[in-house]
Amino acid sequence: MTKKQVETYIRVDLDSTPRHDCKALASAINEVAKEVKHDSYALMELLLCNTPIPELYTHSYGFHTREGRGLIESMQHAYNSYTS
Repeated sequence: MTKKQVETYIRVDLDSTPRHDCKALASAINEVAKEVKHDSYALMELLLCNTPIPELYTHSYGFHTREGRGLIESMQHAYNSYTS
């Protein structure tokens, strides 16, 4: 996952203007993806669009599971460490 991929996803797929540091966001997503050994693109969609990842059990009946909340919080924590 690169800064450009994150920025393009936000601009094109979400039709929005990035409000956060895309480089730090990409780094945070990659860090967590490496830890959980999963696709960084799917983790980006979870973080930005709340898209479920069935293999990681991120949602149950439309709500975040403990695992889903943990992944999101890990990415947020990593993002904050990159921007500090």
